[in-house]
Amino acid sequence: MKKTIIANWKMQLGFRDSQMLIKELKQKIKKTNSEIIVCPDYLSLSSAALVFKGTHLNLGAQDCAIKASGALTGEVSPASLRELGVTYVIIGHWERRTVLGEDSELINTKIKSALTAKLIPILCIGENLAEREAGLAKKVLLNQIKNALKDVKIKTTTGLIIAYEPIWAIGTGESIIPFEADTIHSFIKAEAAKVMGKKVRVVYGGSVNSVNANEFLKQKNVDGLLVGGASLNAKEFSLIVNN
Repeated sequence: MKKTIIANWKMQLGFRDSQMLIKELKQKIKKTNSEIIVCPDYLSLSSAALVFKGTHLNLGAQDCAIKASGALTGEVSPASLRELGVTYVIIGHWERRTVLGEDSELINTKIKSALTAKLIPILCIGENLAEREAGLAKKVLLNQIKNALKDVKIKTTTGLIIAYEPIWAIGTGESIIPFEADTIHSFIKAEAAKVMGKKVRVVYGGSVNSVNANEFLKQKNVDGLLVGGASLNAKEFSLIVNN
């Protein structure tokens, strides 16, 4: 199976810088054995769709609304994203959980909404430092899996991705040991399969860069990477992709 490499730009770039990065990625990432998904800011989705059309670069969004249409000021319809050419959507990122207060019920609804629009959800899960130090990581992950995927149905194993992002490792420069990540990924795959009746891909995110990416990708149960800060530099991201 191909490895899946996801770039999450968050809200880190201005509009002009985003446009430059879109073009640079098209130029630098010519051939790869991995599946590449780029999730720019919302303002840049349209231009990215045009530039990436006909290339091996897939377009992803950073979030979506709970339904296709309605009186939801400021939200973005998953159906409209699909119409634009978006294939994937990140849901339940820790920043939306902790900063914006999204709970498991809302995340579950968004996943179902995305699937209805024929988007592939990228569900983010992860424990914080206090939970890790208390030995509660697996319990926290299990609860997140069960709650986010309650009554969720997918037709094939490629219909959903889980991104394991230990919160304590995101943006800190301190990534988890690759072997430990492999063990946790194995646990996540097994538990997700119990809930959904199908195996799904599990990717790792948390201070990933061109130096450590290959060690993660060597692990049996690590199906790819979710890259944050390192995806904002075309050269750095291309090194990760071509690792």
